[in-house]
This record gives sequence, structure tokens and C-alpha cells, in this order.
Amino acid sequence: MKGRVAVSGRDLRVLAGIVRDDRGEPPAEGLAPSLLDDLLGLIRCDLLNFAGTDSCLELDWFGQTRPIEAHDPEFDVASFWRHYWDTPCSNPERTGDVRSLVRISDFYSARQWHSTGMYQDCCRPYGNEHELMVCLPAGPGWTSGPGRTLRLVFFRGPGPDFSDRDCDLLTVLRPHLREAWLDAERRRHPAPRLTARQRELLHLLAAGHTNTQIGRRLGISEGTVRTHLENIYRLLNVSSRTAAVTRAFADPVA
Repeated sequence: MKGRVAVSGRDLRVLAGIVRDDRGEPPAEGLAPSLLDDLLGLIRCDLLNFAGTDSCLELDWFGQTRPIEAHDPEFDVASFWRHYWDTPCSNPERTGDVRSLVRISDFYSARQWHSTGMYQDCCRPYGNEHELMVCLPAGPGWTSGPGRTLRLVFFRGPGPDFSDRDCDLLTVLRPHLREAWLDAERRRHPAPRLTARQRELLHLLAAGHTNTQIGRRLGISEGTVRTHLENIYRLLNVSSRTAAVTRAFADPVA
């Protein structure tokens, strides 16, 4: 059983700022650098990486590193993916659990970790001894799909591992970080304006009506309802009824 975790007043102030602060216009990809810098200060670490990871295609569709000077364009990506499925990095895909935080030390002793290919090829060259990973569901739209996750990974060199206090703070922050991501995506990709008929159809969809019921309410055939939905999906860049409703009504101009 974990002991009581002490949280300082500074921790609480940083938490409140992360949840409350308006970061302004988001960058072209990812989260506001100031938010990542706040996380870097809250969870003491040498390096923080935030990335959109597609394990099916074995690539990151974007990546952010703080401090920015720690980014290494020569990082051995091929070795990382060669070892990926044999390490806790793949825990979200192997278990379906994207909620639990993942510490390397939860799976390996230091000796076991040092014997892995991932450590030898990808961590040892940078002095990374400890890792803590937080996954966020990518959310509706083109960023979602099998194998696609958003990942915050904290790295430390030799010394103390990430603590229960670190894990508890990130567990509290996790839903707010996901909301910050979704808000940034909405700002980057505002929903296109829909016609009055399309909005009416989506309201009926949100109320749980079937295509047949929607057709009856609107005086159109079920086939026409499907055509409207296909057009709406294309406009909103989504692939499901739930995602269409979420995407449309998350933006007041839709």
C-alpha cells in the first residue's frame, strides 16, 4: 500500500495554473510550450517528450521536446521501434490500458532494464535511467484510430526514480491535459460551418434517433439521411456518429 503523499503549496499553484491558464493560440502541433515547461517544473526531470504515436505505422506524427535543445535529430528511430514491442512502451497496445501511468521500474529492476536492447541502444547514449509515461486518448477525428495515442514521457538520469507523488500529480492532471489537447485541436482545426439541415440532423443524432427515425422526422428517405451523414463526416473529418456530434457541438460556429 502506498504511503501518504505530500503535495506542496507550490505543487498546488502549478496544478491550478495548468488547469486554469489560457495559453493563447496553440502551436502548429502539440501543446503550448509554456504548458510543457510548467510540467517540466512540476515533475522534476531532465527531458520531457510529448508525441503523437502511431504504433501500427511505427512513427510519431508529431513530437515536442522540452527543453528544446535536448532534441536530437539523429535519434535512432529504427532501434526504438525494433525494441518497442518487448518493452513497457507498448503496454497501452498490449493491454488496452491507456489510463495507467507506466514507470520502467514497475516492470524491471535496474539490472534487468540495463540488459534490454531499448536501454542499450536508445537510453544509455543519452544517460536516461528512469522513465515515466502518461498516455492520453487521441480524441475524435483523424488523430484517433488503432495504435494511435498521445504520450507524455518524462526522463531522468542517474539518481532517484519518479515517485508516487509524481504519479499522483500526473493522474490528477491527465484529464486536464487531454482537454488542453482537444482545445488546441479545436483552435487549429475549427469545425466548418454546417447547413441548418445538417445541424438539425446532428441534433436528432445526438438525441439517439436512428437513421429511420431521423428520416421520418425530417420527411426524407433513410438513404438521404445516410448521404447527409457521409457529407457531414467528410466535412468534420470524422468516421462515426459519436465523433461527428462531439466535433460539431464542441465548436460554437458549427
